[in-house]
Amino acid sequence: MDARDAQETIEQVAERGGQRVALLISILAGMLALVGVSGGNAEQDATKANIDAANLWSFYQAKTIRRSNLQQLTELVELELPDLPPDRAERTRQRLEAWRATAERYETEPATNEGRKELAARAKAAEDVRDRALAADNMFDYGSAALQLAIVLASASIVVGVAWLAWLAGAFGVIGVAFALLGWFAPTLIPL
Repeated sequence: MDARDAQETIEQVAERGGQRVALLISILAGMLALVGVSGGNAEQDATKANIDAANLWSFYQAKTIRRSNLQQLTELVELELPDLPPDRAERTRQRLEAWRATAERYETEPATNEGRKELAARAKAAEDVRDRALAADNMFDYGSAALQLAIVLASASIVVGVAWLAWLAGAFGVIGVAFALLGWFAPTLIPL
């Protein structure tokens, strides 16, 4: 093998290495696109769940205020009950029973899922959805950052011809994919 053959061999190896790094960059860019879209979706899910939770807690507060008003009114009218004539006292007792039933319905109403007890459970479930979506969004953000760094390092390895930068890019790519997988399957596994 003469010097010219050695030079051709080095150029072929460099060309194959450049092609592999270009393929790595393409794969990293594709993953970055998926992670970016997933992060955007997680952010939208978190916003929607946060709005749902806030609405449910507002409904809960309205039911609480209504229930408290009825209870206070009932107590006030009960104080006046002994002073009422018998026919009016009976009508008032019936009205008091209706108010008590309404106040109890405000507390729990399984048929419509709109009692205070059910609303609190629904609001907490919406908060759980929000928290999971926020955790997923964080994982996608970290994954996206790692993939972007990987692309930059892989590009730099081609420009400066330093192979270890390509290996470092691959490592950052693996880290980015790991964060993406956590975002998709176990966003709350690592609290960040």
